[in-house]
Amino acid sequence: MSWTPPPPRPGHPFYMHDAIYAQPGALRLVLRANAEAVTAAADRLKPMERVLLSGIGTSWHAALVGELLLAHAGRLGHRVRAFHSFEFKNYWPGPDARTAVIVVSHRGTKRFSLEALEKARAGGGVAIAVTGRGSGEGLGIADFALRTVEQEASAAHTVSYTCAMALLAALAAELGDDAELRHELLELPDYLATLLGQEDWEGLAARFADRRCHWFVGGGPNTATALEAALKMNEANHTKTVGYECEQFLHGPWAALDADDVLFVVAPPGPSRDRCLDAARAAKEVGAPVVALAAEDDADLRSLAAETIALPAVNELVSPILAVVPLQLFTYHTALRRGVNPDTMRGDQPAHGRARSAISL
Repeated sequence: MSWTPPPPRPGHPFYMHDAIYAQPGALRLVLRANAEAVTAAADRLKPMERVLLSGIGTSWHAALVGELLLAHAGRLGHRVRAFHSFEFKNYWPGPDARTAVIVVSHRGTKRFSLEALEKARAGGGVAIAVTGRGSGEGLGIADFALRTVEQEASAAHTVSYTCAMALLAALAAELGDDAELRHELLELPDYLATLLGQEDWEGLAARFADRRCHWFVGGGPNTATALEAALKMNEANHTKTVGYECEQFLHGPWAALDADDVLFVVAPPGPSRDRCLDAARAAKEVGAPVVALAAEDDADLRSLAAETIALPAVNELVSPILAVVPLQLFTYHTALRRGVNPDTMRGDQPAHGRARSAISL
């Protein structure tokens, strides 16, 4: 099955906008609809010696979040690892019958995600797909399919990402019998709805859309948030953007930071918060403005930031489900400021359209 996008919308609201604002309701529906499948999948995972996650692009970022969720809430410890699907297929030994593989792929049409699933099935272990409704038939070989949402009209996936992370969190909670995490997942839609209405997103884009380079930095589970924000900026508004894990940023890349850039730090309470604070201090010395996504009472970050976005107080392991949403909105409104369509990944521009048609995914 190949994905055929709908006709592009000529202006705001674009499809990406609708998908972002659909997330609170989608989370509720997805968690409810997959409850039995999550329980059944967790039962099959319990006797496995190893669990591997695999994905590409946004799905790779969801796999990174899932890795920590399964390691801690799922009580798998070092028996879980996330792989990029291309690397897993081409560079790593095949899994055996004691290994479960979870492939995250919303469309279910990407070559290497499908081949990763085939490699998992060939080993005789358990294969689980976290995928969208109406996804490619190739994922049908999985033992279990956890379904997110209908295929997104926008090429810049948003709601499918947060829903994939929520399903991985639900799977971890079931596997580790984590009642606290189960309860927190039920509260996330309300927190997310609050975030959506919290700021003047158009005003935030007006302040920072035209910076020379946009930097996104986070740590632990929010390493994925920094990487995902950079990816969405590249896809949807085509700016010069980079994403880094906080310690990696401090070990050299910060030297390229200039006063006409902007640094976003994703720094909820947790082990990486202090290193994100150091990143903000470095930016302040260079003269680059800082946008901090942090706890409401984080006075240190607030004192350094040109803008602070208050994140709800949740377990750091599930904070990426919330933290990415303000960055999706900033991405969207930056696209509006730049006068580009955030849905098409520039496929509507001749040169990029030709380039896209020449790439086999």
